[in-house]
Amino acid sequence: MNPSRLQVPGDLAGDRLDQALVRLLPQHSRSRLQGWVRSGFITVNDSVVRRCNHRLSGGEKLEVTAAARQAIDESTQANSALAEDIPLSIIYADESIMVINKPAGLITHQGAGNWCGTLQNALLHHAPELSAVPRAGIVHRLDKDTSGLLVIARTPEAQTNLVRQLQARTVSRKYLAVACGSVRLDGKVEAPIARHPRQRTRMALRLGGKPALTHYRVVQRFANATLLECTLDTGRTHQIRVHLASIGHPLLGDRLYGGRLKLSTVSFNRQALHAWRLALAHPQSGESMCWQAAPPEDFASLLAKLGATATPAEAANLT
Repeated sequence: MNPSRLQVPGDLAGDRLDQALVRLLPQHSRSRLQGWVRSGFITVNDSVVRRCNHRLSGGEKLEVTAAARQAIDESTQANSALAEDIPLSIIYADESIMVINKPAGLITHQGAGNWCGTLQNALLHHAPELSAVPRAGIVHRLDKDTSGLLVIARTPEAQTNLVRQLQARTVSRKYLAVACGSVRLDGKVEAPIARHPRQRTRMALRLGGKPALTHYRVVQRFANATLLECTLDTGRTHQIRVHLASIGHPLLGDRLYGGRLKLSTVSFNRQALHAWRLALAHPQSGESMCWQAAPPEDFASLLAKLGATATPAEAANLT
């Protein structure tokens, strides 16, 4: 992006500066534009304005300064150095997006103590152009030990579009989960989630937390467990794990939220959760697209031990 000069149209009179920028620069996310304002990267009639709630009168000249370009370039240089040759299962790719079938055990993006060996590092190797996209195009995540489908944005414009679809809750994400105990009926859990007040690696149901809604449907019951299909309306950290544990049915193998509930005959060395179906509108064409991924081998073996009457592929072929 070169320094851009824009003029505020009359129909945006009275709007906040950040709201107007979203309209004028739709290829960038609101949070990115707000960051530029606070950093002094936006001028209004040649004067720096750092307040996102600055009200416009219409007709003002706005400029995105060269400093914004420098900030992007510095971020790009930092990301480019992190590319690693890590195998990936890419099930779809075009010029705008990639869809990845993430294996269990792979951390989605870098963070404290995890600066290498992540999906983010792998993406930068397999698609070097992602160094120009924040977080290498990652717009949503799966826990380290959760397998399944993730969409990756290959351009900043696609990333902004996908983030807005997620915020509008128009992206469909369905999971297969093996819960401890017998779940009698289909249902939902609607309860806010926030960081646990004392154990920072855990999330918890808390008043004042972020709204969260999980729907679940019984696929098959076993002696001491239930195969569920879970659908997310929101995407909070550990959402399915926290919500199912809150109703007394933690995921099989979930050491963080499982407590003392264990199956007497079958064990699993990770939380039994697989993101099997992903549907969204293509960020460039608007076309409705959908992908499915059958459960991986360890999940398939677990279902077989439990006595599943359907194969893993059949279990994943849900409506």
